[in-house]
Amino acid sequence: MPKVTSDPDRLAAFRKKAAAGARDFDFTTVSGQPVELFYDPSSVADLDHDRDLGYPGEFPFTRGIHPNMYRGRLWTMRQFAGFGTARETNQRFRFLLEQGQTGLSTAFDMPTIMGYDSDHARSLGEVGRMGVAIDSLADMERLFEAIPLDKVSTSMTINAPAAVLLAFYIATAEKQGVGADRISGTTQNDILKEYQAQKSWIFPPEPSVRLIVDMMEFCSEHVPRWNTISISGYHIREAGSTALQELAFTLANGFAYVEAGIERGLDVDAFAPRLSFFFNSHLDFFEEIAKYRAARRIWARRLRDRYGAKDPRSWLLRFHTQTAGVSLTAQQPENNIVRTAYQALAAILGGTQSLHTNSMDEALDLPTEKAVTIALRTQQIAAYETGVASVIDPLGGSYFVEALTDAMEAGAERYFAEIDERGGVLPCIDQGFFQKEIGRAAYAYQKAVEKGAKVVVGVNRYVHEGEEPEIPLLGQDPALEREQAERTRRVRAERDNDAADRALALLREKARTGENLMPHILDAARKYATEGEIIQVFREEFGEYHDPAYVL
Repeated sequence: MPKVTSDPDRLAAFRKKAAAGARDFDFTTVSGQPVELFYDPSSVADLDHDRDLGYPGEFPFTRGIHPNMYRGRLWTMRQFAGFGTARETNQRFRFLLEQGQTGLSTAFDMPTIMGYDSDHARSLGEVGRMGVAIDSLADMERLFEAIPLDKVSTSMTINAPAAVLLAFYIATAEKQGVGADRISGTTQNDILKEYQAQKSWIFPPEPSVRLIVDMMEFCSEHVPRWNTISISGYHIREAGSTALQELAFTLANGFAYVEAGIERGLDVDAFAPRLSFFFNSHLDFFEEIAKYRAARRIWARRLRDRYGAKDPRSWLLRFHTQTAGVSLTAQQPENNIVRTAYQALAAILGGTQSLHTNSMDEALDLPTEKAVTIALRTQQIAAYETGVASVIDPLGGSYFVEALTDAMEAGAERYFAEIDERGGVLPCIDQGFFQKEIGRAAYAYQKAVEKGAKVVVGVNRYVHEGEEPEIPLLGQDPALEREQAERTRRVRAERDNDAADRALALLREKARTGENLMPHILDAARKYATEGEIIQVFREEFGEYHDPAYVL
């Protein structure tokens, strides 16, 4: 980096002059970190190019994981979709592919996320509401009807029941004549962040992590193109964390999964290349870019130096990004188009591998076709009209961005040290450490918004007087819930129930051993055992988790 050549007295005089003209404003990041008046070479005096930056595609990958980045291939445009029954979501999938989307991303409804079939009493009123209802292999077959699974990659946002949904997907591919070795995609499958932030767990942490490692082990041998975990900071951020907490807690969870795999006896290079990440892109443009750059650098160093990974693919932090749902406002919803565009641009400049852009109406309902098309067009305009995909890491070397990247890394390391002192990720979950840290950050931000220290356009400044203009919403026919419940009952009536019962009994038997459960889950899926039936076996064998009480 260049040496500081400015005269110290001149620099001090400039700072004083510039500060005198500054607006009366809270000059901090959205996470509350102070931002200096300006940045110069002294801000990055300790930065070493070869050690800390390198070239794109080279260790420590601060500048990107590929030598040519978007010059070689654009990010995957992967719009999140799912509502109603498999039929409605299949139609939305096909619509998005026709509009130029390059990968599928599946949202499941709450009963599916919590392991209940659509005809269960606890599912009443929630079936297909905020995602698609998938109860059995029959639903998964319908979801991907006329979509060749050897030609498209699929992401599935599912956690506690992830092994079951992956089994349904593998079996669906088999029905299409596509072997497990030819499918590609991702299961989110990140249960640790559920205990910390999103709260859609089923089983206690230990058996939940066992299922994750089972998937890592099984897929490394049989489904080599599948990302077995998308270690997710997105939901940590949506729960109210700062950018630094999102970075630190997400990577700490990633390290915990690596350690669990190694403890199982797996070679780190056998599974680490198929771990991926999922980050939020929030509204503080430069803070988000620095977060992604720091994440790559931290992961590369840890995997090589602490966990002994020798395969350079294990050092790569590959990540999907979604724009910040929590930043969307019900007031003046068209403003969300602009918010999403800036957030998408930050993700692209930060080097994401795939991207979902939120729709303007998502603070009110699931997106309409018009709204989701605008969201997809936002990515396409960025890719083809702005020039941002032409240069790799165009902000690399910026005094401000490099200083923020260093600060992110240093702050994350402080969190890692505290987590280690407390005994690791699982003890920290039991202690409520993550939950309290996130809760305090969320409370501080909300107070700042209510006081006007943080401006939210259309909410606490530049508001509409009188009624908000209405925009068309998607809505949903209540009859879809009854249709889905009846379909699930029909699957149970028409399948070979003796074969399904035998598969479930064997699964129960194996759950009591240390044997890998994936082959047995897959066998039950092929016999049309429902998700609820499979999960009930695990509920009875593993028990259910209850959140510890804690105060902020």
